[in-house]
Amino acid sequence: MLFYMLSNAEAQKKIYIATDLEGASGVYKFAQSREKDTPLNIKACEYLMGDINAVVRGLRDGGATEIIVLDGHGSGTVIPDLLEKGAKHVTGSGMPRTNGSPLWGLDNSFVGFVQVGAHAMMGTPDGVLCHTQSSKTENRYWYNDVETGEIGQAAAIAGYFGVPNIMVTGDEAVCREAKKFFGENCVTVPVKQGIAREAAVLYPFSETRQALYEGAKKAMANISKCKPYIIKGPISVKKQYLELNQENPKQSKVITKEGTIENALKVYF
Repeated sequence: MLFYMLSNAEAQKKIYIATDLEGASGVYKFAQSREKDTPLNIKACEYLMGDINAVVRGLRDGGATEIIVLDGHGSGTVIPDLLEKGAKHVTGSGMPRTNGSPLWGLDNSFVGFVQVGAHAMMGTPDGVLCHTQSSKTENRYWYNDVETGEIGQAAAIAGYFGVPNIMVTGDEAVCREAKKFFGENCVTVPVKQGIAREAAVLYPFSETRQALYEGAKKAMANISKCKPYIIKGPISVKKQYLELNQENPKQSKVITKEGTIENALKVYF
């Protein structure tokens, strides 16, 4: 009898999850995401954990053999003792780069990249808590003349290693943005609809968590149909932001910086 032995690469289905807080179920105002360890922030982190865990369960049931969860929100949001079994959690400051990647541990051994709790880029009219990197200085970024938000920045880093962005969760606006950048085969799961920057129609948690679970299973099945998001280098870049005047905010200046970077590993500048 002949046995077909899978190679290690074929047998393993490693998934990398990058999280953010603004796109979680139930989150719709900056007081929930900016002010660390306040009652509003703690509750928002719990909301996010419910979303992450639903996705982890779906990925695992869809065939993922290893799941890494990177705590991507600046002040930290993942609550370790609430994390679903089957996933490892990366957090902390001062992490060294892996193969030049600012997303620790991400490399070409992963078959899929997932973004949970994501938000739309700065200036999106119906984007709940929309911003790119800094909501206070209202940063905007362009790569090869294409304005790109945080989901595009992260996916470009994954794309550098040949890893496709297979799933994005957040509000309706970021889901629309994800389809534009990553194509129809990227699974998107909206957990709310934006009305204004700090106003939203929130969907019932029982419904969003089920949709996240089912979406993650579908994303695993879609991996072969998803293509890595690649920004070819050298990349012309432009960054626009406010130089804040603390005494008189109305006199804050718009600053623009332009230059060139060699590859997508340098998108955060």
